[in-house]
Amino acid sequence: MIGGISVWQLLILLLIVVLVFGTKRLRNIGSDLGSAIKGFRKGMEDDSDSETADPAADEPQQIGAEAMPSSTVEESTKDNNPAERPPGTDV
Repeated sequence: MIGGISVWQLLILLLIVVLVFGTKRLRNIGSDLGSAIKGFRKGMEDDSDSETADPAADEPQQIGAEAMPSSTVEESTKDNNPAERPPGTDV
C-alpha cells in the first residue's frame, strides 16, 4: 500500500504487542472488552424497552405547585406568611 499501513507492518506490530503484554493478558483484555460491549448493548436494549413500556413517560409533565414535593410547597408558603417569620427579618 502506498502511504498506508501494509499487512507486514500490522503483523510486526501485533508481534511486538504480544511480546510486550503476553498472550494471557491480551486474552483477559479481549474478554473484558467483549463483556463490556455486551453489557453496553444490553443496557441500550433495556433502556429502549423501558421507554416504550412506560406509559407515564408519554404524559406531559406538570409544572407548578402540583409538581413540587409537599415539603417544598409548605416551605414556600411558610416564607410568605409574615406572622410566622422571626422578628427583624424583612423581605
